[in-house]
Amino acid sequence: MMEDIVMKIKLIVTKSCSHCNNIKRELEELGVGYEICYVEDNPDLVAQNEIRHSPNIMVDGVVVARELTTEGQLRKLLNL
Repeated sequence: MMEDIVMKIKLIVTKSCSHCNNIKRELEELGVGYEICYVEDNPDLVAQNEIRHSPNIMVDGVVVARELTTEGQLRKLLNL
């Protein structure tokens, strides 16, 4: 029996990010859970990960994308 692999995904975005809704929609369509982290509320996370732009996608504590991604790119990043 295979166990489900659970990834911890965070979207690191600004409160005014115009791309956030696109990424949220794509993740939801893929059936992937995620957490939103706003740069304005998480200065330590921003500093530790050298966040300079929005949006960013973090998987299991590692920033894997620092730009708007397509659904195809998300599939590759998340191994779906």
